[in-house]
Amino acid sequence: MIPDDEVLFESIPELGQRLRDGEFTSYELTLAYISRLIRVGPTLNAVQTITYDRAIEAAERADEELSNGTDRGPLHGIPFGLKDLIAFEGYNTTWGANPYRDQEFDYDATVVEKLLEAGAVPIAKLANVELAGGMGYSPETMTFTGKGHNPWAPNDEDEWSGGSSSGSGQAPAAGLVGFAIGTETWGSIMSPTFNNGLAGLRPTYGVVSRYGVMALSYTMDKIGPMCRTAEGSQAVFEAIYGSDPKDHTTSERMDLIEEVSLSDPPQLAVLDTDPDDENLQQSLDVLSEFAELTEIDIPDLPAGTAASTMISAEAGSIFNDLITSGDVQELTDPEGSIGGYAFDSILAKDYITALRIRKRIQEEIDEVLEPYDALVSAPWAISGMTNLCGLPGLGIPNGFDDNGVPTGLLFTGRAFDDQKLFELGKMYEERTDHIDHSDLLGTLGEDTFDRAL
Repeated sequence: MIPDDEVLFESIPELGQRLRDGEFTSYELTLAYISRLIRVGPTLNAVQTITYDRAIEAAERADEELSNGTDRGPLHGIPFGLKDLIAFEGYNTTWGANPYRDQEFDYDATVVEKLLEAGAVPIAKLANVELAGGMGYSPETMTFTGKGHNPWAPNDEDEWSGGSSSGSGQAPAAGLVGFAIGTETWGSIMSPTFNNGLAGLRPTYGVVSRYGVMALSYTMDKIGPMCRTAEGSQAVFEAIYGSDPKDHTTSERMDLIEEVSLSDPPQLAVLDTDPDDENLQQSLDVLSEFAELTEIDIPDLPAGTAASTMISAEAGSIFNDLITSGDVQELTDPEGSIGGYAFDSILAKDYITALRIRKRIQEEIDEVLEPYDALVSAPWAISGMTNLCGLPGLGIPNGFDDNGVPTGLLFTGRAFDDQKLFELGKMYEERTDHIDHSDLLGTLGEDTFDRAL
């Protein structure tokens, strides 16, 4: 039986239980999601490619294994989407940019291999800001697929999906996929996580392999899950993290990820509380029900400058051929088509200084966070610093603003404290009911299932 669209908004555990109860097969669930991708995806500019052939192949394999008693875990049979920076054999990987629209890799990225091993079903390459926004962009001209519209306010031109993992934020929120994979250098998972009302993880730098994923910054790029619940994101994270000989930047200390030991009660540092932010204040009230909160200050350090210098220098190296050949002029965004030329102004001594500053900031922020299980803040309080230092962050929805667009709460941990963040996120979600993604059902210019297929 093909499930109704309402089912497509359910969490990963809920979908998995229905599959195991025999209410529908992974093949049927996959068809339902593909139908919704066709009907709703274009209204949001969320989809680059539907990976139909490999989706059906993976779904049929998942069904056969379940029928034979082989269960690969919580992601078995669950359809997902990939940010279109991630190599996926048999389909173009465009990086969201005109010069690479016909680019195709003959292998899968490590993160794809791990998800396939977990039994998940790849159904779409999702839209993203061209070249992960590394050359500069504005939402209106962010990529050749068009502005990413916010599913909660699709007709409001003042709102957008967030980026650069735009489609990876829109698709889970709008019930187009069971979950998605995004990437972040500086805000590219968190922005669409908050704008779309998701639970998204920016993992500790080096715990998820980047092999087969477009590089923007060798020292700051990260890959993480974007789901409708913290429990779902945790299931995806547990499938994709781990050392990889094909990516020398992955850590050898994965044992630290598995060491989850929250204080009793959890100790939470609180940063920069705005008394006029009602959603944040209500979130702190909820957190105080199960945790001890302590307001702290973060040292005023030049994290933003150091991060910008490192990204510019590394992106300039990565995309040197694109820039020097003049092909950068083919980018959709006017700012992006010229932004890369400024990278040549970064001197080697500036880059080395930024690396030294990063080390100092890493040491100082770790000392500040050491007594606590996590830091709680508004979404953008320390984005530059935490990305520069490679620290994990979990975004959780905590309500809506006056325009009806989701708002969020950010948990930040010390390096390798990713699992602590999930446990805290689940404790918070258990006590709140801020968002029901199925409220979007029927509001996005949908057509009928039969017409879609």
